[in-house]
Amino acid sequence: MEELQSILHTIIKEKKGYITFLTGAGISAESGLPTYRSIDGIWIKGTKYHRPEEFGTLKYFRQETEEVWQYNLFWKKLIEEAQPNEGHFALTEIENLLGERFKLITQNVDGLHQRAGTRKVYEIHGNKQKVRCSKECSEPIDFPENVKQKEYTEDLTPEDIEGLKCKKCGSWLRPHTLWFDESYNEKYYYFDTAYDIADHTDILFVIGTSGSTALPVNIVETVKIRAKWIVLINPESDTYFDYILKGSKTLCSIRESSTLALPQLKTMIKEIIKI
Repeated sequence: MEELQSILHTIIKEKKGYITFLTGAGISAESGLPTYRSIDGIWIKGTKYHRPEEFGTLKYFRQETEEVWQYNLFWKKLIEEAQPNEGHFALTEIENLLGERFKLITQNVDGLHQRAGTRKVYEIHGNKQKVRCSKECSEPIDFPENVKQKEYTEDLTPEDIEGLKCKKCGSWLRPHTLWFDESYNEKYYYFDTAYDIADHTDILFVIGTSGSTALPVNIVETVKIRAKWIVLINPESDTYFDYILKGSKTLCSIRESSTLALPQLKTMIKEIIKI
């Protein structure tokens, strides 16, 4: 942490580029939400209701709409039961300390950053608290209140099905999340914004993510090409980010969980700002 403190002191006092945080499923794992690719992850275990990449696609949604919604209503239950943890709250306090220099890009779709009080969050994979028309006839809306959470073995009721239809055109609503057979875009997933943030970032903290999706990897690569600092916060040491950053002179690795590392980082930033 001493090396990081020196780096941060210089960056904060220079008052130039962004201090950016890129978060993944690892930060929410300590709130009880399963990650995607860990040993207990939802894409590894696989059941009738949550298969690997084949399941998380628009193609599968069109074929088995009710099954996909059963699974997403189960996810809704998990999210509603989860609470922000110390890592989420530390990031909120860091945002308060850094102001406009603070940028938070998240792969998570659980909304826990916002529930912890972080104001400006760029959700590059969407948010399961919102839905939109599967025919794209309207903008994303809040999840219908009359559609309730479920266990993944529960069937949809007629009331659920009615609530999951678009009020404008009658088509099925869909989760407002990016599926594996879809592409990033600016309209829904901050594609251009994420690149712009990366282009103006002086130090990037990569927290609880393995580097298995394209845009997060490209964000890290962009910062790396600019020879700016990258800090990996992850108890695991064999991620794709470790591989592509191996030997980098601008890399720091913190092999701790986010609930341990981020409160320490918050304290460090607070002390630097006071100097």
